[in-house]
Amino acid sequence: MGVRKWAGAILIPGVLVAGCTQESTAGSAGTDVSPGTSAAPSGGASGGAPGGPSGGASSKPRGPGVAAPGTSGTPTSPQVRRKLKPGAKGADVKELQRRLKALHYDPGPADGRYGTSTQIAVWAFQAVNRLKMSGTVGKRVWAALDAPRRPAPVAKRREADRVDVDLRRQYLVVYRRGEPALITHVSSGSGEYYCAKDRGATVARCRYATTGTGDFRTGRRASGWEVSPLGRLYNPIYFNGGIAFHGALDVPRYPASHGCVRLPMHIAEYFPKLVKTNVAVHVRRPK
Repeated sequence: MGVRKWAGAILIPGVLVAGCTQESTAGSAGTDVSPGTSAAPSGGASGGAPGGPSGGASSKPRGPGVAAPGTSGTPTSPQVRRKLKPGAKGADVKELQRRLKALHYDPGPADGRYGTSTQIAVWAFQAVNRLKMSGTVGKRVWAALDAPRRPAPVAKRREADRVDVDLRRQYLVVYRRGEPALITHVSSGSGEYYCAKDRGATVARCRYATTGTGDFRTGRRASGWEVSPLGRLYNPIYFNGGIAFHGALDVPRYPASHGCVRLPMHIAEYFPKLVKTNVAVHVRRPK
């Protein structure tokens, strides 16, 4: 069986993976950013979170649940409902973006351009509404936008402030005061088998790259890029040993990390303002 390198670790294909980071006696952990990517996000990483999906600085977290000025949570259908795909432009794309934002997803600015941030928000919406995660907005997606599902809680414990992670459908929900404040697509542990040296170790240890299920609490966090033997994490918030929520330059539609929960970079910018320390985290794989 062949092996291949992955972000400083040796991967053995064909088997699943556990743990996104290497823990040291000091408790530091690693990241999952794909090899060969730059060390800073587009526009520069100062380590601070600007505070909202619009990219503007704010003293208060402004997640996608805050509708754009002049809009409301009530759907206003575009006159012509085209089938939209990444790369599309126009007023109906802007309407899609505004509707997603009103439903607590984050498509980025409502600029009428169907880019990566909008595609990631559409993936999350399709996952919550049990639709195929294609990124294409056709009749079924437009209909679901008019009558959307609420994300189902993943655990029996439903704290007013918490983070629910659905590993099966690859999305998380941040709840504040009992209501969704953010719904976003994520990428969790890939399930591959890999071998890597822990920080300070002389012999490589092998494990599966999985994101463990359970009930946790947010703990240590760092601003900007944190470096580990497995790569880099942007604005990480740890919740299960060396497992963290963190921004990544690559957040594919499928599980791809060493075990951490990857967030899109535009969301990782303000996620630390939205999710405080000692907040409940429930990770499940619902049916």
